[in-house]
Formats: sequence, structure tokens, C-alpha cells
Amino acid sequence: METLARELIQELLSVNKKLCLSLYMTTHRNHPGNLQDIIRFKNLVKQLEESLLEQYSTIQVEKFLEPYMTLGNNHEFWNHTLDGLAVLGTTELFKVIKLPIAVEELVVVANSFHTKPLRQYLQSVDRYHVLGLSLHEIRLFEGNRHSLVEIDLPLEIPKTITEALGDELTEKHSTVASYGGVGGESSNMHHGQGSKKDEVDKDAERFFRVIANTIYENYSKPTGWPLILASLPEHHSLFQKVNKNPFLLSHSINVNPSTISTDKLTRLAWEIMNPDYLLKLESLANKFEEAKANNSGSDNIKEVVKAAESGRVDTILIEADRVIAERLRNKNTGTFKQADSTQPKLDDLLDDIGELVTKMGGKVMFIPPDKMPAKTGIAALYRY
Repeated sequence: METLARELIQELLSVNKKLCLSLYMTTHRNHPGNLQDIIRFKNLVKQLEESLLEQYSTIQVEKFLEPYMTLGNNHEFWNHTLDGLAVLGTTELFKVIKLPIAVEELVVVANSFHTKPLRQYLQSVDRYHVLGLSLHEIRLFEGNRHSLVEIDLPLEIPKTITEALGDELTEKHSTVASYGGVGGESSNMHHGQGSKKDEVDKDAERFFRVIANTIYENYSKPTGWPLILASLPEHHSLFQKVNKNPFLLSHSINVNPSTISTDKLTRLAWEIMNPDYLLKLESLANKFEEAKANNSGSDNIKEVVKAAESGRVDTILIEADRVIAERLRNKNTGTFKQADSTQPKLDDLLDDIGELVTKMGGKVMFIPPDKMPAKTGIAALYRY
């Protein structure tokens, strides 16, 4: 399994093999919806097989598709899927990426991977994480302005104070009496000597520090997304004290997320995100207008392609959901060709330019149409 991150996108874009297989499909988290997922996956693999048999022998095709067939027969995997799935492979590489969003069914056989759904998901400017935190456990969510979904944390990520501290957890911690607290989380009352409270407070501080570092290294740093803390008010100052994650927002949600619905948590999170989101969009638009006036930016597609080819593009803004039915003839040279009418989903000039910028180390951001500072669908800021 792979975690979707900027480094993974760069790795996939760097692959230039004679044969790259890309498969995308919607999956289901629960029964009975997931019963059809294996069947649909095997049907898509059949489409790959039919395409490959036009160029390769049966023995070669069987070898190419062996990891796909193995995945299709892994019933444990299909019992723990999310909302979408990307499977990308060559003769030397095989990547399986679970996605918390549904994606359109698609299979592509080419000399490079089809990464548009992954890049658009990762590079949208409205994405964020919510960390649900109590004294004893955590939950992590990811979302945008429309929805919020809980992340199924892998085994190596500590989810409870016991998993996080292990042998360092004090025995006194378990002797603390608990009484019902605000928002459904217990409020600890300490009896006897002050040392019990001191030990529990030390445990909480160590727990929060481990969680802060773990979320930063495994989620915030790879994605660059803002992080919102959701917990009872009494935990905020301690978490802020031990936190070194620069993506943590100063405003928090003052509730234990386990006590409210996901819909309400989504509303509370977006109330915090929305001002920063609008400010970010306004700032990007202003920077572009200033850059364009100083000849250090452009919304002319031909000019942007030339700049991207030479590595001059620092940041490029692309209008979300807009498609220009042309493509770069060669993503390394920046020349154009007409779209392939048999594959309209794959031919998008704006996406090709975004891929080229990403390959050259630039930053790509997908912007809502009503916030886009250019009418051409693209706006680039140059490094020099």
C-alpha cells in the first residue's frame, strides 16, 4: 500500500517505460457495496489484458498482469477498501493507492502513468486534515469544503495512549478515577498524592508529543495540507505547547469529534478553513496580477508552456474541471497536437502542462472557476 503524497507523484511522473498500466475505480467501504468491487476490478483487468494482447504474447501478458491478478484474489484487501482505488504498474513497479474519494473507472496502457486523478486530488487548495484528540485516543480525518472522511490509520500509526507510550505509560495512569465530562469525554479527577496527577499529566504530554510528530511526518509534511485540532478546550494549550507541526492552524474545534456527527464536524472544520481558504485564493490572484504586470507571469498558454519546459514556472494555477481538448505532443518539449477523439478523458492540455510543471519541480494548484484570476484556464508565476 502507498500513501498519496507529493513524493509519490514525483516518483510516478519520473517513470518512462515502454509499458505503464494505470487502473482507476470506485470502491466501497462496507458490505454489501464492496461485494461488487472485486468483480468490477477483474473486469477492468480484463480490459487491460485485451489491450495488451494486441501487442504482446499470452505468456508476456500473464506476466505483466500477475500482480493485478494476485490483488484481485486478495479478499482481505477488498474487505478494507475506501472510496476509490488506483493501481499502477510496470514490469518493475507496482503501486496500490487507496483513495478517500470516488474516481471514475478508467484503464490506460501507455508509456507513462496516468496520474491526473491523483494530482488533482492532492493539489486542490481546499484540502485539509482534522485531528480528533482525547487523553486516550486519536482519530484523523481529511476533507475539503464539501465533505470530510475518516482516515483508516495503518497499524504503524499509534491510535491510543497505550500504543503511543507502551512501556513508558505509568501504572498510576490507570488508577485515575473518571467522571463524565463535557462533550462525552471523561474528565479526570485525581485523588491522593499530587504525584498521581503529575504522572498522568506527564503521560498526556508525552502522548500529545508523539501524536503531533507522527501526524506531521506521515500526513502534514507529505501533503502540505492545513491541520485542524478537534478536542476539548482543556487539551488545546498542551497540544500547542508540544506541537512542532507548522501546518497546524491556530484556531481549533472545541469538541471531541466522537460526540458529534461527521456532517457537523465538517461544518465546524470549514468554518475555520474558509477564511484561510479565501485569503489564500485572494493572495494567489494578487500575486499573479503583480507578476503579470512585471512580466514575471503569464496566462498565455504558449508562453506558459515554453516557461514550463525551461523550468521557469514556480507556481501554476489551473482552473478546476476545465478541459482543453488538446495535448502536448511531447511533455518534455512543449509542442502541441490535436486531441485523440477516441480518448477524450485523457486529452487535456491544461493537465499536460500541470504535469510538466510538476516534473520540473514547480507547484500546481487547482482553483475553482469563480476564483480563477485568468480566463484562459491557466495562470503561471515564474521563478525569474
